[in-house]
Amino acid sequence: MEEAGVSDNASYHFVIADDHPLFRGALRQALETLYPEAGISEVGTLEDAATQLEKHEEVDLVLLDLSMPGMRGFSGLMYLRAQYQSVPVVIVSATEDVSTIRRCMELGSSGFIPKSLGIEVIRDAVLSVMAGGAWTPPDVDLGEDDDELLDMVHRLATLTPQQVRVLMMLSEGLLNKQIAYELSVSEATVKAHVSAILQKLGVESRTQAVIAASRIELGQWQAAVAR
Repeated sequence: MEEAGVSDNASYHFVIADDHPLFRGALRQALETLYPEAGISEVGTLEDAATQLEKHEEVDLVLLDLSMPGMRGFSGLMYLRAQYQSVPVVIVSATEDVSTIRRCMELGSSGFIPKSLGIEVIRDAVLSVMAGGAWTPPDVDLGEDDDELLDMVHRLATLTPQQVRVLMMLSEGLLNKQIAYELSVSEATVKAHVSAILQKLGVESRTQAVIAASRIELGQWQAAVAR
């Protein structure tokens, strides 16, 4: 018997982005039960997830692990939300910390699914998001947030996809010329991006920009930056 709201529409396409094959398999099983005819891509890195989003013009949902290769704290979520604004992203994570769930939702995630939950709950969460809603664990009280941190979250959310990438590279300690090489742009372009980042975050130096970002990343951004 088909469940309410379930469709076998073959036009649906999902991207499962997780570096654990067994868990990818569990997510695929959940999706195939709901949407038997849908296309499903499995990837294990942020770069491969972006490649799939470029390859398929209309992706209906991305299930994104917070800790796979290429992800640095919330930067991967920030990048995908900035680069592919029309594609819903649901975080699937082993982390169940309330502040992490809150950050993800504030940065544009359509849902947050702890990996400890069963397949039935994952299916319900996917159905809710596909119906246009948002989903977080029902027993989690997101409550009110610290005003200063919330302001920084909103500032970070204004960064363009390229600015997010530059900030990620700043956090790795790369010099402007190294960033320019990695992004295949001029050093002047990198300097312009850095200036825009500082202005949007309301800080005065590269170090302060990385520190500001690290305040919401639960220590997952590297603090070393180019001096």
